[in-house]
Amino acid sequence: MSELPKMFPEWMDRLQIKYFNPVIRPLAGRVPGIALIKHTGRKSGRRFETPVTAYRKDNEVAIVLGHGMTDWARNAIAAGGADIKLFRDEVHIVNPRIVPNGREVTALPSVARRQARNIAVFVADVS
Repeated sequence: MSELPKMFPEWMDRLQIKYFNPVIRPLAGRVPGIALIKHTGRKSGRRFETPVTAYRKDNEVAIVLGHGMTDWARNAIAAGGADIKLFRDEVHIVNPRIVPNGREVTALPSVARRQARNIAVFVADVS
């Protein structure tokens, strides 16, 4: 599971972590579509906050893993959950799992489902 298909090259991952995430973090959870996942490091025990594009439908949250298996996804799976600040809501997610492709993930809107047809999706339930 460590090698999931990616939409973006590694250099873009580093660019996003260093430059894009610090700029977008203040908007996460305040602007529709940009969420902030709060997770605990599986080795360090430190708390982290990572901006993501999350979708919620009923009691399911889905995040397309365009960057492959990320640290925040590994941390949430290892902990069995995380907190996520969505537009106007902050919820606790449980039962995190990786779905090999987004074709059948009901929390994804149709446009994102088509985009994720060959990309893994992080899915969790709202507790």
